[in-house]
Amino acid sequence: MSPAKALQPGMGAVPHAGGTSFRVWAPFASAVSVAGQFNQWSTESHPLSVDSDGYWSGNIAAAMPGQRYKLVIRNPTHDGLLWRVDPYARKVIQQDADGMCNGVIHDPTFDWGDDRFSMQPLHKLVLYELHVGTYNDAPGGLPGHLANVIEELPYLSDLGIKAIELMPLVEFNDIWSWGYNPSNPFAIEDAYGDPNELKRLVKRAHELEMGVILDVVYNHFGPDQLDMWQFDGWSKDDKGGIYFYNDWRSRTSWGETRPDYGRGEVQQFIRDNALFWLNEFHMDGLRLDSVVNIRNANGSGQDYGADIPEGWTLLQWINNEGSGKLRIAEDLQHNDWITKPTDQGGAGFNSQWDSLFVHTLRNAAIAARDDDRRMDEIRDVLYHRHNSDAFQRVIYTESHDEAAAGNHGRRLTDAIQPGDAEGYYAQKRSTLAAAILFTTPGIPMIFQGQEVLDYQAFDDKQPIRWYERMQAHRGIHLMYRDLIRLRRNWFNTTAGLQGQHVNVFHLNHTDKVIAYHRWGNGGPGDDVVIVANFSDRSYDRYTIGFPRGGGWKVRFNSDWPGYSPVFGNQPGYDTTAYYGKVDHMPFHGDIGIGRYTCLILSQG
Repeated sequence: MSPAKALQPGMGAVPHAGGTSFRVWAPFASAVSVAGQFNQWSTESHPLSVDSDGYWSGNIAAAMPGQRYKLVIRNPTHDGLLWRVDPYARKVIQQDADGMCNGVIHDPTFDWGDDRFSMQPLHKLVLYELHVGTYNDAPGGLPGHLANVIEELPYLSDLGIKAIELMPLVEFNDIWSWGYNPSNPFAIEDAYGDPNELKRLVKRAHELEMGVILDVVYNHFGPDQLDMWQFDGWSKDDKGGIYFYNDWRSRTSWGETRPDYGRGEVQQFIRDNALFWLNEFHMDGLRLDSVVNIRNANGSGQDYGADIPEGWTLLQWINNEGSGKLRIAEDLQHNDWITKPTDQGGAGFNSQWDSLFVHTLRNAAIAARDDDRRMDEIRDVLYHRHNSDAFQRVIYTESHDEAAAGNHGRRLTDAIQPGDAEGYYAQKRSTLAAAILFTTPGIPMIFQGQEVLDYQAFDDKQPIRWYERMQAHRGIHLMYRDLIRLRRNWFNTTAGLQGQHVNVFHLNHTDKVIAYHRWGNGGPGDDVVIVANFSDRSYDRYTIGFPRGGGWKVRFNSDWPGYSPVFGNQPGYDTTAYYGKVDHMPFHGDIGIGRYTCLILSQG
């Protein structure tokens, strides 16, 4: 593997007082020039000079911010000219008046004011995943815009969200996409807005004390509208050229476009991109998509003959350089090494998505028969953690993957009760799963619309029907807000929900009842007891153990009819724990609990 170079200065188009400087890597080109609005798209007027490492650079005094440009590359093995969008272009117009995709010279100057935001530590985070293109309330027409999200940030703050996770925003083919087909990794998707709009979003989120995490895709590029493909005319076996593997390692589920992590210049390109978002855009973290496809060529992480050691090195480099910011991996292989520190040989991520949690909870909620709910599996995912740290995992019951029709997925409510996704069982069991989510050790995350019982499968062309959903399920929204506030210890009575510790002390597989104790330091205001009934039967009196004696107050009852008119209002009464062992706990008490209901109790 060639060694990764230090940060390359001035890559792309950099405007300054004396015009704009240009710098591009094209080691197999015989000549490179810049054509644009500043020279009437001349291919001869502004040639660049090359150095010994294959970097071409030059300054154009007439080139100004806002003007469109393209790189013109000559290669001795090709007839004609190769017109390419700059891989480092900070802004790209996908369909110009002439039908071409062009880069735009962008001035990055932005007034951040006194932005000294620092994101909450992991144990205090609540995440919200959203897709800019559908985060609006306008049927049909154009995709959603960054301005739509900015308008809704106060809503998310009131809900209790501490960080939003934006699905990929970089330029992609067409105007409709999930975002996982990046064609220009340094440019914002033109349909969503311009770079300053994204900076305004981050600035406003920080003013509301919320962090912003960006989803980035480095396991493949494109495959469509990809000017990096055979960028300077060179390739091997008709594969992708300088930015991509040109052998069997190029193959991914999305095309033959896996970046060549063994080239120092490609590592540099990806590392520069990660730091670009963290530094220039003040992002508070990154979520790296499908990390397993960076470190392993078959995307399973199990075939060691397909391991990509230089991909692992790249991950370590990004995480070392990005220390101080949150880095989340989507690896989905339950691998402790992903979140081990780099000085111990790990990849160095802070946390990773936990697929065991989502699939276990969804299976338990979706099963039509109570007898098919595996309480031991629920217990096991409550205990699951990486490297003895509960917050090295992000837990969720819905994400873009599970909720997407394109993945043969569906919203949890629709999966529970097909054809009646707002029915009793859909509401009860989806909110029971949400209560487990917010009371389990880990970093909880919800997906857009989940808090208003959206049952429409995620599709990049279908906006969320916010007005309709809020009118129909304002109570469910209130339930999510209540759960988030308890998770964040809003009232100083549930600090244990932010602690590392959990003890599943009651497991009734026959009656489908589970109870567990959460705590950080222990004591009144810290000890929390959660009781969850996964059956279609209510109990006026049910005896469980308690860690401490005295009074225990119900802080949350998911069966409260204020959350939904179809709920049953089974009394979830305050109780007293008396001395006497039950469930291997020193005290015991009685509770009442409804069908498919969760109770949260604490002292203080």
